[in-house]
Amino acid sequence: MRFVLIFLVVLLLWLQYELWVGKGSLTEVHDLTAVIEIQKKENEQLKERNESLAAEVKDLKSGMEAIEELARSEMGMIKKDEIFYQIVDPNKSNSSFFLKQNKDSQK
Repeated sequence: MRFVLIFLVVLLLWLQYELWVGKGSLTEVHDLTAVIEIQKKENEQLKERNESLAAEVKDLKSGMEAIEELARSEMGMIKKDEIFYQIVDPNKSNSSFFLKQNKDSQK
């Protein structure tokens, strides 16, 4: 009888050790759950980004308006016989632009 009691106590201690510290323990499960949540959020952000890029590709394939918009905004292109006006905010400092222009003109 005593041997059975000792065996059961040792078995209980071993099971408790596995539950709290061993592989697949509660702390490991908790940590992995947190990692899964982080990965789900990242996947959702990437999914939204992919949908946005897919919509942009569809626009570029289907119409000239999207191509024209990109050419105007990113490349500064204008149509023939158009006049480009640039409005400069007097409150912003454009000194770096003028310094670069002065250095280039001195060369």
